[in-house]
Amino acid sequence: MDLFDDLPEPTQTSGPLSVTAQPQTTKDEEEEEKRFKRRREDAEEEEEEVKKVCKEGLPVLRAYVAARRGEREEMQDAYVLLPDMSSCLSSLPGHVSRVSYFAVFDGHGGARASRFAAEHLHHNLAKRFPSGDPENFEKLIKKCLVDTFRQTDEEFLKKASSQKPAWKDGSTATCVLLVDDTAYVANLGDSRAVLCRTEAAADGQRRPVTLALSKEHNPTIYEERMRIQRAGGTVRDGRVLGVLEVSRSIGDGQYKRCGVISTPDLRRCQLTANDRFIILACKKKGAGLSFPPVSLQVHHSRL
Repeated sequence: MDLFDDLPEPTQTSGPLSVTAQPQTTKDEEEEEKRFKRRREDAEEEEEEVKKVCKEGLPVLRAYVAARRGEREEMQDAYVLLPDMSSCLSSLPGHVSRVSYFAVFDGHGGARASRFAAEHLHHNLAKRFPSGDPENFEKLIKKCLVDTFRQTDEEFLKKASSQKPAWKDGSTATCVLLVDDTAYVANLGDSRAVLCRTEAAADGQRRPVTLALSKEHNPTIYEERMRIQRAGGTVRDGRVLGVLEVSRSIGDGQYKRCGVISTPDLRRCQLTANDRFIILACKKKGAGLSFPPVSLQVHHSRL
């Protein structure tokens, strides 16, 4: 599918003015012309960089990030923006042109779990990324994401338990893996992924709508509470053991025996020409990406 077919044709720029038909340029005009040339050169360089990672017909990816520490003494959130993940992969499957990865991690109890996930999760993902079998690719991607989250959690818990005293950190995780024009979203906890898409309204005009790409995990949700109670845990004041606000996370070793798990929810979304951006965000602080003409903005900011 051509993702650019509903966009207007670019406007034609005017040709250069004839020097003989113009009065002598002033110093200000010369400076303005230099600035214009610099902007044009910068735009051409950016376009060349985009072409290196985006083949014709695929969305153009650009990432923007904003972050705010909030009321805590340290920034406990982390993010990863990889418009081109090919450098992490040993090789791309023959039917895949581009792989991109974007993630936001909301830490609690410290910043070590979120930083560990930001540093290691995409590398674990790259090691497990399917190398072939296009017929079973969807199934392999799902298994890859589930196994990657489990491995990253186990590695962090092992490191946390070896410390004196043991680390108590935990983190949410919301990740978008883009394979060509298909987005696979995996999330733990209460960080969000939202897609903005334009749809035709009753009056014939196109209106933006939002689509949830993630599922919140907290112990007040029936399925989550039942799992925690079956594991011997309790839910008080909407929290696990009256303390932990999320029911799935990376880290939080002291709650893993109480039914807190690291198995992500998975969703698949086929991007279309009507999609404008994705926002990845945690409840307090922020990160963003924009992918014109299909804009995907990842925001690590207060909801």
